Amino acid sequence: MTAKEIRQAFLSFFESKQHHVVPSAPIVVKNDPTLMFTNAGMNQFKDLFLGEAAIKYSRVADTQRCLRVSGKHNDLEEVGIDTYHHTMFEMLGNWSFGDYFKKEAIAWSWELLTEIYKIPKDKLYVTYFEGDEKEGLEKDQEAYDLWKQYVDESHILPGNKKDNFWEMGDTGPCGPCSEIHVDCRTDEERALVDGATLVNADHPQVIEIWNNVFMQFNRLKNGSLQSLPAKHVDTGMGFERLVRVLQEKTSNYDTDVFQPMIQFIAEKSGIRYGADEKTDIAMRVMADHIRAISFVIADGQLPSNNKAGYVIRRILRRAVRYAYTFLNFKEPFLNQLVPLLADQFKGVFDELISQQDFVQKVVLEEEVSFLRTLSTGIQRFEKYQAANNVVEGAFAFELSDTFGFPIDLTELMAREKGWRVDLVGYEQALKKQKDDSRAATAIDTGDWIIVNADDQSEFVGYDDLEIETEILKYRKVKAKGKEQYQIVLRQTPFYAESGGQVGDTGRLEDHSRKFWVDITDTKKENGLTVHFTDILPDNLEGKFWAVVDEDKRILTEDNHSATHLLHATLKQVLGKHVNQKGSLVNADYLRFDFSHFAKVTDEELAQIEVIVNQKIRQNIKLKEQRNVPYQDAIESGVTALFGEKYGDFVRMITFDDHFSKELCGGTHVKATGQIGSFKIVSESAVAAGVRRIEAITADKAEQYFLEQRKELGHLKALLNGSKDLSAAVQALLDENAKLKKEIEKSTIERVNTLKHDIVHHVRGINGINLIAKHIDLPSAEAVKNLAFSLRDMIDNLFLVFTTEIDGKPGITVMLADQLVKQGLNASNIVRELGKEIQGGGGGQPFYATAGGKNPAGLKVVLEKAESFIPHQS
Repeated sequence: MTAKEIRQAFLSFFESKQHHVVPSAPIVVKNDPTLMFTNAGMNQFKDLFLGEAAIKYSRVADTQRCLRVSGKHNDLEEVGIDTYHHTMFEMLGNWSFGDYFKKEAIAWSWELLTEIYKIPKDKLYVTYFEGDEKEGLEKDQEAYDLWKQYVDESHILPGNKKDNFWEMGDTGPCGPCSEIHVDCRTDEERALVDGATLVNADHPQVIEIWNNVFMQFNRLKNGSLQSLPAKHVDTGMGFERLVRVLQEKTSNYDTDVFQPMIQFIAEKSGIRYGADEKTDIAMRVMADHIRAISFVIADGQLPSNNKAGYVIRRILRRAVRYAYTFLNFKEPFLNQLVPLLADQFKGVFDELISQQDFVQKVVLEEEVSFLRTLSTGIQRFEKYQAANNVVEGAFAFELSDTFGFPIDLTELMAREKGWRVDLVGYEQALKKQKDDSRAATAIDTGDWIIVNADDQSEFVGYDDLEIETEILKYRKVKAKGKEQYQIVLRQTPFYAESGGQVGDTGRLEDHSRKFWVDITDTKKENGLTVHFTDILPDNLEGKFWAVVDEDKRILTEDNHSATHLLHATLKQVLGKHVNQKGSLVNADYLRFDFSHFAKVTDEELAQIEVIVNQKIRQNIKLKEQRNVPYQDAIESGVTALFGEKYGDFVRMITFDDHFSKELCGGTHVKATGQIGSFKIVSESAVAAGVRRIEAITADKAEQYFLEQRKELGHLKALLNGSKDLSAAVQALLDENAKLKKEIEKSTIERVNTLKHDIVHHVRGINGINLIAKHIDLPSAEAVKNLAFSLRDMIDNLFLVFTTEIDGKPGITVMLADQLVKQGLNASNIVRELGKEIQGGGGGQPFYATAGGKNPAGLKVVLEKAESFIPHQS
């Protein structure tokens, strides 16, 4: 079976078991503060396990794109080295939300593996949870008994808490699990060593392929286990491992999932895959990493220097480093794998083929930038002087942290010079950085405390900005030394930060309306609306009025609706290739990132402003449609954003059916006239192929125009009320240029006069011609020209000038080449002299300058100049 057939067989099997097949959630997580990336198939269903969202389908199956490169599940350093770890991987999964449990999950997994996929039964081993006395958890006897119906008891193995009790993190849904392992060794090897002894022993050919998790508990902050409202099944099967087993390969990388890319890399590098372990690892790293890089970018996360953007940049640079070091790719190459990958996932994850050109461009630009950085790092290493032939750990860490060098590359270059690297020092520096980073981002989140029991919270903020409600639960959160509370309401008018729109602020008033607490922010967590406040109400159990800050909400809506008009206009002016790549909408301004490969010209920006303002003046009424079937919305021509998770039913926001129609959960104006006016204030580049427009509307736009009018009036007054401002300013510029030329001419004449005057005041000391003089010239450039002119005229010159330009003291030191060869250094001298004027500087061995704060010290500088001339022995 091909990889595509294997994937489809899984989905079809569970469809036959009445499972609803859902699309993969984006790989980039947006509404869960505990995760940057989807690292397991269950992530998108976390709120269902916790009972915080309504269950639409009690049985679900899918293939989920996952990424494991940070946090608890971190396999990055294993990727490419062994045969089965990956950064991005597909997880085939089937779920039951309060429907079937262990009996069906175990029966169906056995049926699929042995009857559909035809894996020999004697090659399969299963595990069950043996219990944990410390946790007060009993052995999973039920799972053991169920497996006995299908599997010989010698192939049913107990597992400890580490292997057979699945937890997503320190807190959250968890439960005992039952893994299925397959022994891929030859019959001869299996006859020699019992496979049961190799399960969970990191044997490369005895591997886990499927995990059936029986979700029963919620791990609380204090470590205790709380029973979930209902029992669930969460299974995950590694697609790449399954393909390897069914295609009878010894490595995931030998399957048709990876081989097309690996063979392409081999052909372009001129190195046969299988020829050498080091080059094989490099090819595997590239074939694996491009998958993670491409899908993360396609889902809306660009490489950057922080958080999720830094993770993906780190993965990309790791791939480029391997290509550069072991495959001799000195020019950008990784981006050439994107079209192969897009074609491979056509019909499975079409978001990549839809954005192929964009993703390839971003990867190319990142490669170009990093190869430049890599070259700089190599030059830095070549200049490094290793004391006692040891490269300091701190320097090795600097190469890694600043220039992207893996420690093995530093070790390789060190060995070529006969050096070794202080790995202990390197590890200490690395640990310190990780500890500092962890401390800076640490969030101490308490458990939820229930006030009023209810299944879920309801958002009513599209229709109301003030409602009567109750507190369902709250918890304490501490971050960066600040303590806050998070509150969940039964009903809330507060919009939670999402889709680029900031969260609402406002007040939670008690029923008497005499006392209140301020709501400082509102965010989403796994679909739950969470309100932030610095203090709690005195009585949590009463009725409350939830009141949104109306002024802030209205101004935010102005900017949000303006982004929709802007998006549609950009497509009209620049082309259909334009797609939103990010946005920020608040009460003050809007920021809109979009795909476009060139700077937007002034003419285009003017045209965009005109069209948006026309749409505003037309006062187009909002057409809001809720609970529209997703497929109906797509077929209507609506704009859907890449990287967003859409459900079966969506909300459509339309301003003119033939102009702007988008899927959006944000809040909007009732008609475009409310926006008032629209003004672009900046256009810039964000990343390769991504531009950014910042703009203002409503009150801020009015304020901008008033300030511009005031500035214009002031300018007119300065120009004596001139009616033609452009002509008047041009006349001033012409006059200024003319005066500059006259000053330059005068300065040149002054330099020539000084030059011939100074030549007659040279002092000869020990065969060296000393000039130490205070110079009165209008610019540092003129001083420099004078110094270089004297250097050409006087042999063995030792020159020290002091200056005071615009009230700031300065020092210039110039040395003849002969003096430099004798060991004198202008940079060292100027730094020492700079201390006299409370300043510093530097430069080249023959020419250096310094600036400072204390003009009174200039006299001492000239007095000390002679002290730097070496005495004859």
